[in-house]
Amino acid sequence: QVQLVESGGGLVQPGGSLRLSCVASGIHFGVYVMGWYRQAPGKQRELVATITSGSYSNYADSVKGRFTISRDDAKNTVYLQMNNLKPDDTAVYYCNAELEFVQSTREYWGQGTQVTVSS
Repeated sequence: QVQLVESGGGLVQPGGSLRLSCVASGIHFGVYVMGWYRQAPGKQRELVATITSGSYSNYADSVKGRFTISRDDAKNTVYLQMNNLKPDDTAVYYCNAELEFVQSTREYWGQGTQVTVSS
């Protein structure tokens, strides 16, 4: 059974920092592209950052320079370090694991962790 379990969310003041973690089980973690997505109330889910098996990372323009994605394949864990948080970063953050094949894609999601940025 595949599980992605996020942790590290919470309430933080503007300008503060949080570190999200996602532990994966039931998959060959090292070959998956891992990502973080977020969904704010009334909005569609959007990409925050992804990191490939070779540790190449990609970020949404809105978080570049503030967020850092990383992975530890020995621990089956992907992290999202979030600095200089803004109220617009408030959302449920979801962990994603994706593996592309020639004619299909295998994808898994975590249950989400709430991040609230407010004074």
